[in-house]
Amino acid sequence: MHHSNPESLTHIMHHLLKMHRHTIDQIIHPYDVYPGQPPLLLALSVEDGLSHSELASRIHNKRATLSVMVDRMEKTGLVERRPDPDDQRVTRVYLTDKGKEVTVHVKEAIKETDDRTFSNFLPEEILLFRRLLLQMQDNLRPKDE
Repeated sequence: MHHSNPESLTHIMHHLLKMHRHTIDQIIHPYDVYPGQPPLLLALSVEDGLSHSELASRIHNKRATLSVMVDRMEKTGLVERRPDPDDQRVTRVYLTDKGKEVTVHVKEAIKETDDRTFSNFLPEEILLFRRLLLQMQDNLRPKDE
């Protein structure tokens, strides 16, 4: 989604989010974490051992995309698949020790990037910005939710 007017708020927001994500990706790249993988690591750090469908739902990804991502992360030693003890048809994904350690670095990278993003903002400006973002989110939420 590209807007031709670089002054439009939509264009600025899109560009800012890309810059934010790119900054985080640059910081975590030395840990074998690739773009798109942080949400999966963070979801497993909250609740380890999720099934593929649970993970796909949590990080808003298609199961096929998730499967490729888990394959890659398994090769770099960040996660491992294990059969569900109660249902052998279900495979669960767990953080390895390396994955747990790397997730700490991912969280630090996010905090560092957020701190940098909001440096030179007054606390009340951050509160107002948060309120405005939540209002925008509400404005776009389907009416039947």
